[in-house]
Amino acid sequence: MKGLDPKLIAQLTSTQGMRWGSTALLTFALILWTWSQASDETSFFYRQYFRYVSYLERKLRAMFIFSPPQMIPVGQVAAAYMLTLVVMLLEIPAVALGYVLIAIAPVVWLEKMRRERLEAIDDQLDTFILALANALKSTPSIGAALDSVVAVIDEPMRSEVDLAVKEMKVGSTLEQSLLHMAARIGSRSVDSSLSAVLIGRQVGGNLPKILETTAMTLREMRRLDGVIKSKTAEGRMQLWVIGFMPFVFMVMLNFFWPGYFDILTKSFSGYVVIAFVCILWVASLVTARKVLAVDF
Repeated sequence: MKGLDPKLIAQLTSTQGMRWGSTALLTFALILWTWSQASDETSFFYRQYFRYVSYLERKLRAMFIFSPPQMIPVGQVAAAYMLTLVVMLLEIPAVALGYVLIAIAPVVWLEKMRRERLEAIDDQLDTFILALANALKSTPSIGAALDSVVAVIDEPMRSEVDLAVKEMKVGSTLEQSLLHMAARIGSRSVDSSLSAVLIGRQVGGNLPKILETTAMTLREMRRLDGVIKSKTAEGRMQLWVIGFMPFVFMVMLNFFWPGYFDILTKSFSGYVVIAFVCILWVASLVTARKVLAVDF
């Protein structure tokens, strides 16, 4: 700082102090506004908050997670305030894209957990059906067989079967309990397997043998699914590489030739071209995913 004008130093210090002070006042005002909206049950934001919490609660309960869902929006609001401070103090506009990430991160994470749980249930399904077939060889009651199977299967299938058994104990029929179980899980394989149980029970015959055949069929389908995923893994990797390649080219071109894309950002026709290219980019990714999503 030696050799600098004292007036310039004082001016810079004053400017920095005003920035910190205005940021603190704005943050305090935002916190007060948020608190007032959260405490007013008639406000628009409170109604949207209540709907969001209800949505999160349904998602969590469907996966047998009983943590309070209110902590998720509270964490999102806190993260948004912290990001606001970073944007205002450091003056990094690109960081503002983090608001989108904060908004969608919980929903994406819950969907990821749901898919992983569904895959785990599908992997356990043949074991569950085979265990049910073995239990039916010693007891003719499907309800009693389901109750005995709970102790020998692992999570997450155990929680679903245990809830179905509890529903039967409080008055639901076997058909209702199994249909509720299929609706909760939302898997086509589970629907087919439970349909085999219900149809076999209604038409009679050797139900344990039917279930053993169903278990073998499910095991073979899972093996074929693994083969298909391994064969299409290279295509999926190419999809992501090619999909993000335009962004790499944009960064490189703008780095070596600054202002290379100014013609697109300083005219209405340029924005039309950008929108058209983005639409084509999204459409190509969706089409490629549909091609690689082999169904059988």
